[in-house]
Amino acid sequence: MPFDLQIALRLMTIGAALMLLVLINSGAVRRPLQIALSGMLLGGACYVFNSSPDLRAPDSIRPLVDLFSITTPFWTWLFSRLLFERAVGKRWLAVLAVVYLASWIMAHFIPGWDYWGFILNHTVSLALLIDVGFTAWSGRADDLIERRRLIRLWLPVLVAVQAGAVLVFELIYGSDNPFPALQLISVTAILALVLFAGSALLRTDPELLVETTRSTSSNPQASDLSPVEIVLKEKLDAAMAAGEYRTPGLTISTLAEKLDTPEHRLRALINQRLGHRNFSAYLNLHRIEEARSILADRSKVDLPVLTIAMDLGYNSLPTFNRAFRELTGSTPTEFRRDSIEQN
Repeated sequence: MPFDLQIALRLMTIGAALMLLVLINSGAVRRPLQIALSGMLLGGACYVFNSSPDLRAPDSIRPLVDLFSITTPFWTWLFSRLLFERAVGKRWLAVLAVVYLASWIMAHFIPGWDYWGFILNHTVSLALLIDVGFTAWSGRADDLIERRRLIRLWLPVLVAVQAGAVLVFELIYGSDNPFPALQLISVTAILALVLFAGSALLRTDPELLVETTRSTSSNPQASDLSPVEIVLKEKLDAAMAAGEYRTPGLTISTLAEKLDTPEHRLRALINQRLGHRNFSAYLNLHRIEEARSILADRSKVDLPVLTIAMDLGYNSLPTFNRAFRELTGSTPTEFRRDSIEQN
């Protein structure tokens, strides 16, 4: 196997990652996504650099390069969560930051603790990468953005599989890879992922990355809709008026079947015409509107919040509380109290 080929691939990967990094930070990418994607690219470049015997950083800065390298799975996980609009609690971010920092300190600055720092880092990283795959697949049915649905099929999964394989391999054989052929395969896979990421993400699609101000609405101008869309919207509005949104576990495929329309057409209407990024967000708009009316009704003041949530199609009280807070800024209990007191 030509050794120069591996060096060339590593340099190409680092160059591609840095170029993507510059483009992302010079564009209009949403700030949280910009930070997470930058961390993922910088960490990947540092890993490719630091995992080569011939490209490793000088001893004076190697710990710093290694810090960026070992946090790559964290940034990958955070980017996946943000891209697919899954909540990331500040407490979890703080815990993970402490864990990664502790594993780095143990590996580099506490004699005899390097092994345990290595184990801690790799175990946590594997757990995060498993969550990347789960996040990508579990929310695909709810996602209304077609290009993002395609990305769910391969980008996070490929990243998780590639990085996860490296972590498992290193847990078995250690950080020094004794198999040059596997090093070449790993570097080639990372380069392919960087190029795929650039192809998929750097079209500056506003629905994926760019900060937009498009508001959601259930009543777009009729002139904006085609005749087919007008008829479909009328059927959709009728279904919502009849309370179809209260159906527990309602999915867009089920709703499309009830409306006797192709699923892709219903997705396009709700996303591109009504402005909703996820089907659950569209349902929440109707569910929370009815919830507000019930909670403000003095005659229903004794109706438990849990009963309201179940009647509206939610499968748990925390899910209802979270959706209600996102749309109103308060919990159902707080909203009920304020509404009753004001009236």
